[in-house]
Amino acid sequence: MVHPEDQLILELISSTDKKDVGFRYLLNKYKERLYWHIRRMVQSHEDADDVIQNTFIKVYRNIHNFQQNSSLYTWLYRIATNETINFINSRKNLKIESVDVLTNQLQVRQEVHFDEDEAIEKLRKAVETLPDKQKLVFHLRYYDELPYDKIAEITDTSVGALKASYHHAVKKIEEKLKSAF
Repeated sequence: MVHPEDQLILELISSTDKKDVGFRYLLNKYKERLYWHIRRMVQSHEDADDVIQNTFIKVYRNIHNFQQNSSLYTWLYRIATNETINFINSRKNLKIESVDVLTNQLQVRQEVHFDEDEAIEKLRKAVETLPDKQKLVFHLRYYDELPYDKIAEITDTSVGALKASYHHAVKKIEEKLKSAF
Protein backbone atom coordinates (compact mmCIF):
# COMPACT_ATOMS: atom_id res chain seq x y z
CA MET A 1 0.00 0.00 0.00
CA VAL A 2 1.33 3.40 -0.97
CA HIS A 3 0.95 6.00 1.74
CA PRO A 4 0.73 9.74 1.12
CA GLU A 5 3.60 11.94 2.21
CA ASP A 6 3.48 13.37 5.72
CA GLN A 7 3.00 16.92 4.44
CA LEU A 8 -0.14 15.91 2.53
CA ILE A 9 -1.45 14.08 5.59
CA LEU A 10 -0.88 17.17 7.71
CA GLU A 11 -2.59 19.41 5.15
CA LEU A 12 -5.63 17.13 5.07
CA ILE A 13 -5.78 17.02 8.87
CA SER A 14 -5.57 20.81 9.09
CA SER A 15 -8.50 21.28 6.70
CA THR A 16 -11.89 21.25 8.36
CA ASP A 17 -13.64 19.07 5.81
CA LYS A 18 -10.90 16.45 5.32
CA LYS A 19 -9.53 16.06 8.82
CA ASP A 20 -10.86 12.53 9.20
CA VAL A 21 -9.45 11.47 5.82
CA GLY A 22 -6.03 12.81 6.81
CA PHE A 23 -6.16 11.12 10.16
CA ARG A 24 -7.13 7.84 8.50
CA TYR A 25 -4.05 8.13 6.26
CA LEU A 26 -1.90 8.86 9.30
CA LEU A 27 -3.34 5.86 11.13
CA ASN A 28 -2.81 3.51 8.18
CA LYS A 29 0.73 4.74 7.60
CA TYR A 30 2.04 4.54 11.15
CA LYS A 31 -0.11 2.22 13.24
CA GLU A 32 1.87 -0.97 12.56
CA ARG A 33 5.29 0.58 13.22
CA LEU A 34 4.07 2.22 16.40
CA TYR A 35 2.30 -0.96 17.48
CA TRP A 36 5.54 -2.96 17.29
CA HIS A 37 7.45 -0.22 19.08
CA ILE A 38 4.92 -0.40 21.92
CA ARG A 39 4.59 -4.18 21.79
CA ARG A 40 8.28 -4.65 22.52
CA MET A 41 7.90 -2.70 25.75
CA VAL A 42 4.66 -4.16 27.12
CA GLN A 43 3.78 -7.68 28.14
CA SER A 44 0.94 -8.58 25.81
CA HIS A 45 -0.86 -7.86 22.57
CA GLU A 46 -3.85 -6.59 24.55
CA ASP A 47 -1.67 -4.13 26.45
CA ALA A 48 -0.12 -2.94 23.18
CA ASP A 49 -3.59 -2.47 21.71
CA ASP A 50 -4.64 -0.36 24.70
CA VAL A 51 -1.52 1.79 24.48
CA ILE A 52 -1.74 2.26 20.70
CA GLN A 53 -5.38 3.29 21.05
CA ASN A 54 -4.47 5.85 23.72
CA THR A 55 -1.58 7.03 21.56
CA PHE A 56 -3.81 7.77 18.57
CA ILE A 57 -6.45 9.42 20.74
CA LYS A 58 -3.76 11.73 22.07
CA VAL A 59 -2.47 12.35 18.54
CA TYR A 60 -5.99 13.16 17.30
CA ARG A 61 -6.55 15.60 20.13
CA ASN A 62 -3.14 17.28 19.80
CA ILE A 63 -2.22 17.13 16.12
CA HIS A 64 -2.91 20.89 15.88
CA ASN A 65 -0.01 21.38 18.35
CA PHE A 66 2.50 19.61 16.09
CA GLN A 67 4.90 22.38 15.07
CA GLN A 68 7.00 20.33 12.61
CA ASN A 69 10.22 20.88 14.56
CA SER A 70 10.82 17.16 14.04
CA SER A 71 9.48 14.63 11.58
CA LEU A 72 5.90 13.51 12.04
CA TYR A 73 7.10 10.01 12.80
CA THR A 74 9.45 11.24 15.54
CA TRP A 75 6.60 13.18 17.11
CA LEU A 76 4.32 10.12 16.96
CA TYR A 77 7.09 7.94 18.34
CA ARG A 78 7.55 10.28 21.28
CA ILE A 79 3.83 10.19 22.09
CA ALA A 80 3.76 6.39 21.78
CA THR A 81 6.84 6.14 24.00
CA ASN A 82 5.36 8.41 26.66
CA GLU A 83 2.04 6.57 26.59
CA THR A 84 3.89 3.28 26.96
CA ILE A 85 5.92 4.58 29.91
CA ASN A 86 2.74 5.85 31.56
CA PHE A 87 1.12 2.47 31.02
CA ILE A 88 4.13 0.62 32.43
CA ASN A 89 4.25 2.90 35.45
CA SER A 90 0.56 2.33 36.09
CA ARG A 91 1.21 -1.40 36.15
CA LYS A 92 4.45 -1.21 38.12
CA ASN A 93 3.20 -3.31 41.02
CA LEU A 94 2.00 -6.02 38.67
CA LYS A 95 5.31 -5.94 36.85
CA ILE A 96 7.33 -6.38 40.01
CA GLU A 97 5.22 -9.38 40.87
CA SER A 98 5.63 -10.86 37.40
CA VAL A 99 9.43 -10.40 37.53
CA ASP A 100 9.49 -12.41 40.75
CA VAL A 101 7.40 -15.12 39.12
CA LEU A 102 9.71 -15.16 36.10
CA THR A 103 12.78 -15.38 38.28
CA ASN A 104 11.30 -18.35 40.07
CA GLN A 105 10.42 -19.97 36.76
CA LEU A 106 13.99 -19.53 35.52
CA GLN A 107 15.36 -21.16 38.65
CA VAL A 108 13.02 -24.10 38.22
CA ARG A 109 13.74 -24.56 34.52
CA GLN A 110 17.43 -25.41 34.21
CA GLU A 111 17.34 -27.06 30.80
CA VAL A 112 20.57 -28.20 29.14
CA HIS A 113 19.70 -27.77 25.42
CA PHE A 114 19.59 -24.46 23.58
CA ASP A 115 16.19 -23.36 22.36
CA GLU A 116 16.03 -20.19 20.22
CA ASP A 117 12.50 -19.33 21.34
CA GLU A 118 13.53 -19.78 24.93
CA ALA A 119 16.60 -17.58 24.39
CA ILE A 120 14.44 -14.84 22.90
CA GLU A 121 12.06 -15.15 25.83
CA LYS A 122 14.94 -14.92 28.31
CA LEU A 123 16.21 -11.82 26.52
CA ARG A 124 12.75 -10.29 26.71
CA LYS A 125 12.55 -11.07 30.40
CA ALA A 126 16.02 -9.67 31.03
CA VAL A 127 15.02 -6.46 29.25
CA GLU A 128 11.90 -6.27 31.41
CA THR A 129 14.06 -6.06 34.53
CA LEU A 130 15.82 -2.90 33.35
CA PRO A 131 14.88 0.48 34.79
CA ASP A 132 12.31 2.18 32.56
CA LYS A 133 14.69 4.66 30.96
CA GLN A 134 17.29 2.00 30.12
CA LYS A 135 14.56 -0.28 28.80
CA LEU A 136 13.26 2.45 26.54
CA VAL A 137 16.73 3.27 25.20
CA PHE A 138 17.49 -0.42 24.68
CA HIS A 139 14.25 -0.93 22.73
CA LEU A 140 14.81 2.09 20.53
CA ARG A 141 18.45 1.25 19.83
CA TYR A 142 18.45 -2.56 19.70
CA TYR A 143 15.02 -3.48 18.35
CA ASP A 144 14.10 -0.36 16.38
CA GLU A 145 17.71 0.27 15.29
CA LEU A 146 17.29 4.02 15.62
CA PRO A 147 20.41 6.20 15.58
CA TYR A 148 21.27 7.98 18.81
CA ASP A 149 20.35 11.40 17.41
CA LYS A 150 16.79 10.20 16.64
CA ILE A 151 16.50 8.64 20.09
CA ALA A 152 17.70 11.93 21.55
CA GLU A 153 14.84 13.74 19.78
CA ILE A 154 12.29 11.21 20.99
CA THR A 155 13.45 11.07 24.59
CA ASP A 156 14.73 14.65 24.92
CA THR A 157 18.03 13.30 26.25
CA SER A 158 21.62 13.99 25.19
CA VAL A 159 23.37 11.53 22.90
CA GLY A 160 26.11 10.98 25.51
CA ALA A 161 23.57 10.09 28.18
CA LEU A 162 21.83 7.73 25.76
CA LYS A 163 25.07 5.95 24.93
CA ALA A 164 25.81 5.51 28.63
CA SER A 165 22.28 4.29 29.31
CA TYR A 166 22.47 1.80 26.43
CA HIS A 167 25.88 0.57 27.59
CA HIS A 168 24.60 -0.03 31.15
CA ALA A 169 21.49 -1.74 29.80
CA VAL A 170 23.56 -4.13 27.68
CA LYS A 171 25.82 -4.96 30.63
CA LYS A 172 22.83 -5.70 32.87
CA ILE A 173 21.21 -7.87 30.21
CA GLU A 174 24.45 -9.79 29.70
CA GLU A 175 24.63 -10.48 33.43
CA LYS A 176 21.00 -11.62 33.51
CA LEU A 177 21.51 -13.90 30.53
CA LYS A 178 24.70 -15.40 31.96
CA SER A 179 22.83 -16.42 35.06
CA ALA A 180 19.80 -17.64 33.05
CA PHE A 181 21.76 -20.09 30.88
